[in-house]
Amino acid sequence: MSLRVEQSLSQLLHEAFISLRTLGKRSVLALLGIVIGSSSVVALINIGHNAAVDAAMIFKDMGTDTLIVQFPPKGGANVPMRSRLDLHAVRQAVAGIAHIGALTLFSGPIVFHGRSVNANFVGSTPDIQPAMRLVVQQGRFLSSFDTHETYGVIGDQIAQALGAPGDPVQLGDRVRINDYLFLIVGILHNQPRAMLMPVQANESLFIPAEGMRRIYATPQISNVIIRAAPGQDMECIAKAAAAALQRQLTDHDVDIQVPQQMIDGMTRQSRTFAYLLLALGAISLVGGGVGVMNVMLMNVSQRRREIGIRMALGARRRDIRNLFLIEAVTLTAVGALCGAVLGMTAAWFYAWLSGWEFALAAAALPLGVGSTLWVGLFFGIYPAVSASRLQPVEALRDE
Repeated sequence: MSLRVEQSLSQLLHEAFISLRTLGKRSVLALLGIVIGSSSVVALINIGHNAAVDAAMIFKDMGTDTLIVQFPPKGGANVPMRSRLDLHAVRQAVAGIAHIGALTLFSGPIVFHGRSVNANFVGSTPDIQPAMRLVVQQGRFLSSFDTHETYGVIGDQIAQALGAPGDPVQLGDRVRINDYLFLIVGILHNQPRAMLMPVQANESLFIPAEGMRRIYATPQISNVIIRAAPGQDMECIAKAAAAALQRQLTDHDVDIQVPQQMIDGMTRQSRTFAYLLLALGAISLVGGGVGVMNVMLMNVSQRRREIGIRMALGARRRDIRNLFLIEAVTLTAVGALCGAVLGMTAAWFYAWLSGWEFALAAAALPLGVGSTLWVGLFFGIYPAVSASRLQPVEALRDE
């Protein structure tokens, strides 16, 4: 029984290929429409996936356990921010905080052996290194014992810009800012860019927060960086930290950015974007399905006498229906496979042009190939059923 079924199926496939080949250019054009539709679905799903991955990478190095605190003036008034906050009290009030540090920012030229570049001057508290995940390449970071010292920790990019062949910036060198010389006690490792951080470490010189008065007469805290302990609820910590900081401020509000909320928002936007791309690909695929139906209807019209002969020789209606249905599915299956290859190639090429790291979306191939086969089956049903409903006498009479 199974052998007979296999022979019947192989015979149907053989006849399907012969029939599609006799259609010539019509089959090729229908196949081209299916390939374009299938490749569109596969490519657009992958492009949407890679866009979402690339967007999420913005926050990867920063970490979702980091909070960025800003202090906008109340009512839009131009009120100077305080130069000091009791961060120890905040840490005591909020149990989930692992590290907390404050930043005071200024910018200007920094001079080394007659060479000058613009840099960010960052007045920082000692705990800012673990809070910002700063990695020291040489030397050490600032400690609580350096409060009144003219010490500095220089970023990798600034060190490279100030150095020269045979005269690099090294530990123990002094750089000049205005009329003060700052001793380099540490050189940072090259840090990945963190988009939410208020300052890029590679372009900065970190000095003790108290030392900012040597550069800027009225320094103001611009940001507080909080890093939570593992496994904490970031929204709860943000609310508790905001309340603790607000108790120390009268003229400023506390605005805390929670990266996880931004990531969730970006994920929802990326999902919407992916659905939009999938809809565009589906439209192309439906167009290809219409082409398949057109070809199959033309095939039925041209083979009316053949259908009548088959029925006269004992072929059942379901045999005729299955014959044309298999032809439609065969055409779309070939188009689906070609479209999958073309779509993956197009998605990889787009990622390469965009500078993204290509990652295969798990749903791309199943959705692309599966939806193409479903479209071929759907648009092939009507021609197949139409062929099976022909009356043998009328079909044989056809010229």
